[in-house]
Amino acid sequence: MTTPRYYEFFCPVKLLVGQQAIEQLPAALAALGATRPLLLTDPGIVASGLAKMVGEQLAAGVMTPAAIEDQIPPDSSTAVVERIAERYRALGCDALIALGGGSVIDTAKAVNILVSMGGARLLDWAGADLLTRPLAPLAVLPTTAGTGSEVTQVAVIRDEGSGRKVPFTSPFLLPNLAVLDARLTQTLPLPISAATAMDAMTHAIEALISNAANPLSSALALLAVEKIAAALPLLPEHPSDPGLRLALAEGATLAGMAFSNAMVGLVHALGHSLGAHCHLPHGLCMNLFLPVALAYQRPQIDDELARLLLPLAGADAYAACPSAARADATMACLQHLRDQLWQQAALPRTLREAGLSDRAPLAAVAHLAHNDGALLYCRKAPDRDTLLHLLEQAW
Repeated sequence: MTTPRYYEFFCPVKLLVGQQAIEQLPAALAALGATRPLLLTDPGIVASGLAKMVGEQLAAGVMTPAAIEDQIPPDSSTAVVERIAERYRALGCDALIALGGGSVIDTAKAVNILVSMGGARLLDWAGADLLTRPLAPLAVLPTTAGTGSEVTQVAVIRDEGSGRKVPFTSPFLLPNLAVLDARLTQTLPLPISAATAMDAMTHAIEALISNAANPLSSALALLAVEKIAAALPLLPEHPSDPGLRLALAEGATLAGMAFSNAMVGLVHALGHSLGAHCHLPHGLCMNLFLPVALAYQRPQIDDELARLLLPLAGADAYAACPSAARADATMACLQHLRDQLWQQAALPRTLREAGLSDRAPLAAVAHLAHNDGALLYCRKAPDRDTLLHLLEQAW
């Protein structure tokens, strides 16, 4: 990678990581001036017992939530955000805690916009860099090791009226605190764990090969790959192992820090579009398109692919592989990992394995992908026909 003549890196999130990290949250919130937090979560987290456990730890630390909003849907909307903001104000809350996956975290970020900036209509704040001041304290406890939302400055919320996904972007959306504790992901089903881990893996790889990469984002990306590659193959046989769960959570957060500063690319352009059109989970889409997108961008990204062999395969394999063969070896490692996850976690590798039976939607998916902003960060930007060809390759 050529070091850019100028770059910026920003991640002010305080991380509470490891054994009993949850127990440290009350004091960390109190240090931010919080006294009456509103806890946001979803029905699945409640059913798993996680919400009860976290609530008990908060109460033990004299930080009992003023209320719990436990009906956050998987595809949260402007109506949900606006309703919760009204309740936050009515209860006199002064902080937010998000316990859940990407939808819960994005909902909390969006609620924070309204309760901190004022107003009742969330769409008034849609877009980039409209927020002008710090928001209320926000603590995030991610229960899926994938999105990296705990260290990103973006929230995406569905407009209740039009159905379209609306992005909100600002450095002020970055949480104040993020908690990485193995207990938060220990009961996550294996297929979801595999998909979210490949989401994080894709974040890291795309941050590394991005045309906006910098030395700091690349260092974090490589460490993220090392964490994920070491833990993920062992997870199917040891799904409750706290060390593996924490390593995957750390990998997802490191990858989030990397791509928040270097952006993502072609895999995400294809994945965003397929997910929106065919309603497939995001992590699954990342796994589908990672090899075809990387292969298309060669040889422009071969130096970065060669660097990936070390964290993917280890020092011995890296040293034994001739330098000219390392990019190919990286591609083989990724394919082997995907094959293993298909066999052990039923994570699809192709559109057909994902359940698609008709190629007719592919043209529409290619059209959506061609307008995706992630293509701006590709070393080799495809046209619409090429995108359609890549979709066909993933069939």
